[in-house]
Amino acid sequence: MFNKIKDYINDNEFRLTIFKDRIYIVNYLQIIALENERISLLTPDGRLIIKGEELSLNKLLDNELLISGKVMLVEVETDE
Repeated sequence: MFNKIKDYINDNEFRLTIFKDRIYIVNYLQIIALENERISLLTPDGRLIIKGEELSLNKLLDNELLISGKVMLVEVETDE
């Protein structure tokens, strides 16, 4: 049980969960651009670009975000 708690606390892997009207993001590095129709984030692997309508950002914790609105496109630009 303690190992599971330790793994949860020390978790630093980037994760993206897409729902119908929101996106939950964990362990991003930086918010690059924040607009009503476009949000861009820096991740450990590159850049994440979210496009849509009436996008709003709800910051949950330092490394967690919840983006709400009509999500139309999610692009990932890797550093490769």
